[in-house]
Amino acid sequence: MGNQKLKWTTEEEAALMAGVAKHGPGKWKNILVDSEFAHKLASRSNVDLKDKWRNMGANYEQGSGDNAMTPKGKATASSAVRPRTQTSSSALVSKDNVNKKLSQGPQNAKSVPKYNAMILEALSSLKDRNGSEFGAIMRFIEKKYEVQQNFRRLLSSKLRRLVLQGTVEKVQKRYKIRLAASGTKTPTPKQKGVNSRPLQKSRLTISAETVEDAAKTAADKIAEAENKSFVAAEAVKESERVSRMAEDADALLMHLKEVLEQCSGVTVVVD
Repeated sequence: MGNQKLKWTTEEEAALMAGVAKHGPGKWKNILVDSEFAHKLASRSNVDLKDKWRNMGANYEQGSGDNAMTPKGKATASSAVRPRTQTSSSALVSKDNVNKKLSQGPQNAKSVPKYNAMILEALSSLKDRNGSEFGAIMRFIEKKYEVQQNFRRLLSSKLRRLVLQGTVEKVQKRYKIRLAASGTKTPTPKQKGVNSRPLQKSRLTISAETVEDAAKTAADKIAEAENKSFVAAEAVKESERVSRMAEDADALLMHLKEVLEQCSGVTVVVD
């Protein structure tokens, strides 16, 4: 289910709202696999997006009557119903569309994107490094969606609210999505990255030389031990040879003693 303990960043919230604006509420899987939002929502699951969107709804539901906007060709009853005095040329949707949406019930009305999400979608799509001007944002939304007659005033109000909330920042009359807190980024200076390679190579060279010296020392120790073992073995062999010679000499002496005793009848004492 994702890491529920990880606090949502402003960048993630903006990506969620822009994703809902693009794919619609409930299309959590489509939002997660969308390359435009996937890298920003990599640590989130379908359930995370669903819960966060439901929690965010409490903040955006106020004034939802003004926030609701109608995508082209998909106008809702709330935006389509007009006083009878309104002329057909000023109506945003046709009578047939009104009847069609009324028959679909209030469920679709809840899925109508909010201005906040549309603004974030516009900023995310325009991708101006210095921020987007008010006019550019308005044209983007007007081009993609049918809007109310007081759209300009509502857009200005919603932009101010998003700036106060910290979701959007305003710099010299330009607007852009506020980047996530510095704690979510770990930039590494290029200079350090360049210097680390020679350092690693030097360490590998030193390590190889150390291993080679240790191998030579071990070989010398083994050769010395083998030499001492050989000398010791030769000494043992010499000792055994001398011992056998002594035994043979004793045996010969005893034999000579017996021969003398037999010849002379005298007992010979041999020291």
